Amino acid sequence: MVPSFAQPVRRMVVAVLLCGALLAGTTACGGDDSDAAASPTATSSAERQKFAKTRFVANAGLAAGASYQWIVKPWRAGKFKNGADGRKFALIKAGVAGAFTYNRLKAAVKNAEGDPTLSKAVAPLAAGIESLKDLPGKLRKGDGVDSVSSSFDDIINNVKDAGKSAGATVTDKVPSASQLAGS
Repeated sequence: MVPSFAQPVRRMVVAVLLCGALLAGTTACGGDDSDAAASPTATSSAERQKFAKTRFVANAGLAAGASYQWIVKPWRAGKFKNGADGRKFALIKAGVAGAFTYNRLKAAVKNAEGDPTLSKAVAPLAAGIESLKDLPGKLRKGDGVDSVSSSFDDIINNVKDAGKSAGATVTDKVPSASQLAGS
């Protein structure tokens, strides 16, 4: 009869031997390193720039969609005025959307840094985007809603214009509830 601890020990020995055999097999099959320097990189400079524009468009589009859907549209419809039906809930949604918008705009600016043309177009907007940092809290409280909503609308339009001038057209994309919650 085999002791009870022998079974796990055998499995461990077999696992170690198999790992060693796999490791030896992969190193034996590798080529020489002389051609490694000549092989292309995973992403070239042009590909990084293309991905930068793509990510910029995606992040700016989500920011624009959230801002329009839950800040600008209700603001224009008068949902934020004192006494309006559903005002508190609209302000809470606007606050969450404002935080999401700020987060995505910061990501879009970071993405823009990967493309020289886009970086130059977006750079002047960084201060305006940074000024949005405290506005979601003001939206939740209902403080200065008209000026806050106007600020979001202005910044989003400036980001869209900057993207368009750099060949990265931004279209509104309304984020899902899980995307909003994840911000």
